[in-house]
Amino acid sequence: MTKKMWGGRFAEAAAATVEQYTQSESFDRALYREDIKGSKAHAAMLGQCGVISQEEAGELVRGLDQVLSEIEAGSFVWRRELEDVHMNIERRLTEIVGPVGGKLHTARSRNDQVALDLRLHVSARLEAWSGELARLAGVLCDRAAEHANTLLPGCTHLQPAQPVSLAQHLLAYAQMFRRDHARVADCLTRVRVSPLGAAALAGTTHAISPAQVAGFVGFPSTFANSMDAVSDRDFVLEALFCGSLVMMHLSRFCEELILWANPNFGYVKLPDAYSTGSSIMPQKKNPDVCELMRGKTGRGYGALMSLLTLMKGLPLTYNRDMQEDKEPFFDADRTVSASVSIMADMLGVLQFVPAAMRRALARGFLNATELADYLAARGLPFREAHHATGAAVALAERKGVALEELSLEELRSFSPLVEQDVYAVLEFESAVRRRNLPGGTGPEPVADQLAVLRTWLAGLR
Repeated sequence: MTKKMWGGRFAEAAAATVEQYTQSESFDRALYREDIKGSKAHAAMLGQCGVISQEEAGELVRGLDQVLSEIEAGSFVWRRELEDVHMNIERRLTEIVGPVGGKLHTARSRNDQVALDLRLHVSARLEAWSGELARLAGVLCDRAAEHANTLLPGCTHLQPAQPVSLAQHLLAYAQMFRRDHARVADCLTRVRVSPLGAAALAGTTHAISPAQVAGFVGFPSTFANSMDAVSDRDFVLEALFCGSLVMMHLSRFCEELILWANPNFGYVKLPDAYSTGSSIMPQKKNPDVCELMRGKTGRGYGALMSLLTLMKGLPLTYNRDMQEDKEPFFDADRTVSASVSIMADMLGVLQFVPAAMRRALARGFLNATELADYLAARGLPFREAHHATGAAVALAERKGVALEELSLEELRSFSPLVEQDVYAVLEFESAVRRRNLPGGTGPEPVADQLAVLRTWLAGLR
């Protein structure tokens, strides 16, 4: 049997089923870059602090570089019986450099080692999310700029409510993804805390410098409490929460695109590259990419709930349950990264159909609020103006005409305050143009939103 690095007090080997059940090498090998980066930082720090000689530290770093080369070349032999990525790398390092390899773990435990590896990995992936979120927001800005003058029904309760510009609608999603980007950036401040030096749970007696390790790996701060350092997984939970919000926002957008692609709406034409057909109905063009993205949102939520459930009953400090913290994040990361990237690509080639949106404006009396506001501006209490407008809508509905198609006499039957100028107010373009307060759907606030978003994106670059 392979002698375990921790097996000094054990006389009997683990059962084969236990070996398989407890191993994490099959999935945590994904952390090999982070493990080697953290180990090189630890070795360099040990040398600088005089815990080992500078020559030994250099030998360890060179050996770790060779291990990295072997893994990336595909010649590294992963051994399941060595349990995890850490033991696999340390064993191969010792084969390369000899007994000095055994000094690498001085003043370190797998508890603080894996915490650092995972923090490094989550940090790198959140950086990748940030880039994709910014790209998606940029595509939304570009498409919004194309459609500043395209109008469509804005909805509440999924019912036609008021006319808005397509630009305003798209920029609403840009704001969501900008908030996601900000949340990820804020989360990173709590991810980038180095736990190395906490050792198993109580710190170490060796005269080391945790701050040096943090500096080597690019983290601005170190742990404040050794017990918390090795048992904290808040940073993963927070990242998963950020990912869950990203997926929720994507899912909302997907739901609208699915509806808009239905010929009964016809607001968009899906690109062939982002659609599928039916095995039996030749005419079908299904929004499967959007449907899958909507469905994968539940998968992202599941990762968050899985880790919340895992952590809720754990006493201090490290418990082996926490081995189960990685796969949920790995899976959520794949889902979030792919979804944001695909949405940006799809949105860039999505074809909007302004004529269909315009036709939809004629259904649902979307200019009714304009009439109520018109009357209120002439001194009628708004509740009375609302009632008079509702009666006018009822008449138009009975006659099968639009509100603006009622005669002046008919409109004046509901209020003598109505004059000929009401028809200009009831125009959809006028309804949009007049909403020029900051954040509104009018041309000026939409242009302002675009300018602010573009300035933000330029600052990121």
